[in-house]
Amino acid sequence: MTDRIVKAVVFDLDGTLLNTLEDLACATNVSLRMNGMPERTVDEVRRFVGNGVANLILRAMPGGKVTDTTDKVCLPKEHAKVLSDFSRYYVEHCEDKTKPYEGIIPMLKKLKEMGIYIAVVSNKSDVAVKKLMPAYFGDLIDIAKGEDEAHGIGKKPAPEMVYSALSHVGVDPAEAIYVGDSDVDIATAKNAGMTCISVTWGFRSREFLVEHGAGVIIDEPGELMAFLSPVG
Repeated sequence: MTDRIVKAVVFDLDGTLLNTLEDLACATNVSLRMNGMPERTVDEVRRFVGNGVANLILRAMPGGKVTDTTDKVCLPKEHAKVLSDFSRYYVEHCEDKTKPYEGIIPMLKKLKEMGIYIAVVSNKSDVAVKKLMPAYFGDLIDIAKGEDEAHGIGKKPAPEMVYSALSHVGVDPAEAIYVGDSDVDIATAKNAGMTCISVTWGFRSREFLVEHGAGVIIDEPGELMAFLSPVG
Protein backbone atom coordinates (compact mmCIF):
# COMPACT_ATOMS: atom_id res chain seq x y z
CA MET A 1 0.00 0.00 0.00
CA THR A 2 2.89 2.37 0.53
CA ASP A 3 3.98 2.21 -3.12
CA ARG A 4 1.19 4.47 -4.38
CA ILE A 5 -0.22 7.86 -3.51
CA VAL A 6 -3.53 7.75 -1.66
CA LYS A 7 -5.61 10.81 -2.49
CA ALA A 8 -8.62 10.07 -0.27
CA VAL A 9 -9.59 8.05 2.78
CA VAL A 10 -13.18 6.87 3.12
CA PHE A 11 -14.23 6.29 6.72
CA ASP A 12 -17.13 4.46 8.25
CA LEU A 13 -18.71 6.55 11.04
CA ASP A 14 -20.18 4.51 13.91
CA GLY A 15 -17.45 2.52 15.64
CA THR A 16 -14.73 4.05 13.48
CA LEU A 17 -14.73 7.83 13.96
CA LEU A 18 -17.44 8.20 16.60
CA ASN A 19 -18.38 6.07 19.58
CA THR A 20 -22.14 6.29 19.13
CA LEU A 21 -23.05 3.08 20.93
CA GLU A 22 -24.66 4.49 24.08
CA ASP A 23 -26.87 6.90 22.14
CA LEU A 24 -27.88 4.15 19.69
CA ALA A 25 -28.71 1.81 22.57
CA CYS A 26 -30.70 4.50 24.36
CA ALA A 27 -32.74 5.34 21.26
CA THR A 28 -33.32 1.65 20.58
CA ASN A 29 -34.63 1.05 24.09
CA VAL A 30 -36.79 4.17 24.12
CA SER A 31 -38.47 3.03 20.90
CA LEU A 32 -38.90 -0.53 22.17
CA ARG A 33 -40.31 0.70 25.49
CA MET A 34 -42.76 3.02 23.72
CA ASN A 35 -44.15 -0.01 21.91
CA GLY A 36 -44.37 -2.32 24.91
CA MET A 37 -41.34 -4.41 23.97
CA PRO A 38 -38.46 -5.58 26.20
CA GLU A 39 -35.28 -3.53 26.17
CA ARG A 40 -31.86 -4.68 24.95
CA THR A 41 -28.44 -4.46 26.57
CA VAL A 42 -25.74 -2.20 25.19
CA ASP A 43 -23.75 -5.26 24.13
CA GLU A 44 -26.73 -6.62 22.20
CA VAL A 45 -27.13 -3.32 20.38
CA ARG A 46 -23.40 -3.40 19.60
CA ARG A 47 -23.95 -6.69 17.76
CA PHE A 48 -27.06 -5.41 15.97
CA VAL A 49 -25.56 -2.28 14.34
CA GLY A 50 -23.88 -2.15 10.95
CA ASN A 51 -26.56 -2.87 8.36
CA GLY A 52 -28.63 0.28 8.83
CA VAL A 53 -31.25 1.36 11.36
CA ALA A 54 -34.03 -0.73 9.79
CA ASN A 55 -32.05 -3.88 10.50
CA LEU A 56 -30.99 -2.60 13.93
CA ILE A 57 -34.63 -2.26 14.95
CA LEU A 58 -35.61 -5.58 13.34
CA ARG A 59 -32.88 -7.36 15.27
CA ALA A 60 -33.83 -5.61 18.53
CA MET A 61 -37.51 -6.53 18.33
CA PRO A 62 -38.69 -9.78 19.93
CA GLY A 63 -38.15 -12.60 17.45
CA GLY A 64 -36.25 -10.31 15.08
CA LYS A 65 -34.03 -12.10 12.60
CA VAL A 66 -30.31 -11.37 12.53
CA THR A 67 -29.76 -11.23 8.78
CA ASP A 68 -27.52 -9.28 6.44
CA THR A 69 -30.42 -7.53 4.74
CA THR A 70 -33.91 -6.56 5.81
CA ASP A 71 -36.52 -8.86 4.26
CA LYS A 72 -39.26 -6.33 3.68
CA VAL A 73 -41.78 -9.09 2.92
CA CYS A 74 -41.35 -10.66 6.37
CA LEU A 75 -41.15 -7.52 8.53
CA PRO A 76 -43.28 -7.62 11.69
CA LYS A 77 -46.25 -5.26 11.45
CA GLU A 78 -44.89 -3.18 14.34
CA HIS A 79 -41.53 -2.57 12.64
CA ALA A 80 -42.43 0.68 10.88
CA LYS A 81 -43.75 2.23 14.11
CA VAL A 82 -40.73 1.22 16.20
CA LEU A 83 -38.37 2.43 13.47
CA SER A 84 -40.17 5.77 13.25
CA ASP A 85 -40.01 6.22 17.02
CA PHE A 86 -36.30 5.37 16.99
CA SER A 87 -35.50 7.79 14.17
CA ARG A 88 -37.38 10.69 15.75
CA TYR A 89 -35.75 10.19 19.16
CA TYR A 90 -32.24 9.53 17.82
CA VAL A 91 -32.05 12.67 15.69
CA GLU A 92 -32.86 14.72 18.81
CA HIS A 93 -30.47 12.82 21.11
CA CYS A 94 -27.63 11.65 18.86
CA GLU A 95 -25.14 13.93 20.63
CA ASP A 96 -26.00 13.08 24.25
CA LYS A 97 -23.11 10.67 24.91
CA THR A 98 -21.48 10.31 21.50
CA LYS A 99 -17.84 11.38 21.15
CA PRO A 100 -14.88 10.80 18.82
CA TYR A 101 -12.57 7.95 19.74
CA GLU A 102 -9.25 8.99 21.27
CA GLY A 103 -6.78 10.02 18.59
CA ILE A 104 -9.37 10.56 15.83
CA ILE A 105 -9.25 14.35 15.66
CA PRO A 106 -5.41 14.54 15.52
CA MET A 107 -5.45 11.85 12.83
CA LEU A 108 -7.99 13.74 10.71
CA LYS A 109 -6.01 16.97 11.08
CA LYS A 110 -2.87 15.17 9.92
CA LEU A 111 -4.70 13.84 6.85
CA LYS A 112 -5.76 17.39 5.95
CA GLU A 113 -2.17 18.60 6.38
CA MET A 114 -1.08 15.85 3.99
CA GLY A 115 -3.54 17.04 1.34
CA ILE A 116 -5.69 13.92 1.56
CA TYR A 117 -9.46 14.16 1.07
CA ILE A 118 -11.63 12.78 3.87
CA ALA A 119 -14.99 11.15 3.15
CA VAL A 120 -17.50 9.49 5.48
CA VAL A 121 -20.07 6.89 4.42
CA SER A 122 -22.55 5.51 6.94
CA ASN A 123 -25.64 3.32 7.01
CA LYS A 124 -27.21 5.61 9.64
CA SER A 125 -29.75 8.15 8.41
CA ASP A 126 -28.39 10.97 6.29
CA VAL A 127 -30.11 13.48 8.60
CA ALA A 128 -28.17 12.16 11.61
CA VAL A 129 -24.91 12.05 9.66
CA LYS A 130 -25.31 15.65 8.52
CA LYS A 131 -26.03 16.72 12.12
CA LEU A 132 -23.05 14.90 13.63
CA MET A 133 -20.40 16.04 11.14
CA PRO A 134 -20.15 19.74 12.05
CA ALA A 135 -20.79 19.02 15.72
CA TYR A 136 -17.69 16.87 16.09
CA PHE A 137 -15.45 17.47 13.08
CA GLY A 138 -15.98 21.06 11.98
CA ASP A 139 -14.59 21.43 8.46
CA LEU A 140 -12.30 18.39 8.62
CA ILE A 141 -14.66 16.20 6.56
CA ASP A 142 -14.87 16.96 2.84
CA ILE A 143 -18.00 14.90 2.12
CA ALA A 144 -20.31 12.78 4.28
CA LYS A 145 -23.05 10.43 3.08
CA GLY A 146 -25.75 8.72 5.13
CA GLU A 147 -28.37 6.18 4.10
CA ASP A 148 -30.14 7.42 0.96
CA GLU A 149 -31.90 4.44 -0.61
CA ALA A 150 -34.90 6.64 -1.39
CA HIS A 151 -32.74 8.24 -4.10
CA GLY A 152 -31.44 4.95 -5.47
CA ILE A 153 -28.13 4.86 -3.58
CA GLY A 154 -27.80 1.43 -1.99
CA LYS A 155 -26.60 1.19 1.59
CA LYS A 156 -23.37 -0.59 2.49
CA PRO A 157 -22.07 -3.16 1.63
CA ALA A 158 -23.21 -1.97 -1.81
CA PRO A 159 -20.50 0.36 -3.18
CA GLU A 160 -22.74 3.18 -4.43
CA MET A 161 -22.31 5.38 -1.37
CA VAL A 162 -18.54 5.10 -1.66
CA TYR A 163 -18.59 5.91 -5.38
CA SER A 164 -20.87 8.91 -4.77
CA ALA A 165 -18.62 10.30 -2.02
CA LEU A 166 -15.44 9.85 -4.05
CA SER A 167 -16.97 11.42 -7.16
CA HIS A 168 -17.67 14.52 -5.06
CA VAL A 169 -13.94 15.01 -4.46
CA GLY A 170 -12.88 13.79 -7.90
CA VAL A 171 -10.98 10.72 -6.71
CA ASP A 172 -11.05 7.26 -8.30
CA PRO A 173 -11.58 4.28 -5.95
CA ALA A 174 -8.14 3.01 -6.98
CA GLU A 175 -6.67 6.18 -5.45
CA ALA A 176 -8.43 5.76 -2.10
CA ILE A 177 -8.52 3.44 0.88
CA TYR A 178 -11.42 2.46 3.11
CA VAL A 179 -11.32 2.41 6.91
CA GLY A 180 -13.96 0.71 9.05
CA ASP A 181 -14.66 -1.44 12.09
CA SER A 182 -16.98 -4.18 10.83
CA ASP A 183 -17.60 -7.04 8.43
CA VAL A 184 -19.94 -4.72 6.51
CA ASP A 185 -17.01 -2.37 5.95
CA ILE A 186 -14.76 -5.19 4.75
CA ALA A 187 -17.44 -6.22 2.24
CA THR A 188 -18.05 -2.60 1.20
CA ALA A 189 -14.38 -2.04 0.42
CA LYS A 190 -14.23 -5.28 -1.55
CA ASN A 191 -17.32 -4.38 -3.55
CA ALA A 192 -15.86 -0.94 -4.30
CA GLY A 193 -12.52 -2.41 -5.38
CA MET A 194 -10.64 -0.71 -2.55
CA THR A 195 -8.10 -1.73 0.06
CA CYS A 196 -9.70 -1.97 3.50
CA ILE A 197 -8.02 -1.11 6.79
CA SER A 198 -9.97 -2.55 9.72
CA VAL A 199 -9.86 -0.96 13.18
CA THR A 200 -10.10 -2.69 16.55
CA TRP A 201 -11.32 0.20 18.71
CA GLY A 202 -14.91 0.03 17.44
CA PHE A 203 -17.87 -2.32 17.68
CA ARG A 204 -16.15 -5.57 16.57
CA SER A 205 -13.22 -7.52 18.00
CA ARG A 206 -9.97 -8.34 16.21
CA GLU A 207 -10.99 -12.01 16.18
CA PHE A 208 -14.31 -11.16 14.53
CA LEU A 209 -12.60 -9.01 11.90
CA VAL A 210 -10.08 -11.74 11.06
CA GLU A 211 -12.89 -14.31 10.78
CA HIS A 212 -14.62 -12.04 8.28
CA GLY A 213 -11.63 -11.56 6.01
CA ALA A 214 -9.82 -8.53 7.41
CA GLY A 215 -6.35 -8.10 5.95
CA VAL A 216 -4.75 -4.96 7.36
CA ILE A 217 -5.78 -4.24 10.97
CA ILE A 218 -4.77 -1.27 13.12
CA ASP A 219 -5.26 -0.69 16.85
CA GLU A 220 -4.84 3.09 17.07
CA PRO A 221 -5.85 5.94 14.69
CA GLY A 222 -2.26 7.16 14.35
CA GLU A 223 -1.22 3.85 12.80
CA LEU A 224 -3.08 4.82 9.64
CA MET A 225 -0.27 7.24 8.71
CA ALA A 226 2.04 4.33 7.92
CA PHE A 227 -0.05 3.58 4.83
CA LEU A 228 -0.14 7.13 3.46
CA SER A 229 2.17 9.63 1.80
CA PRO A 230 1.60 13.38 1.38
CA VAL A 231 -0.22 14.22 -1.83
CA GLY A 232 2.10 16.22 -4.03
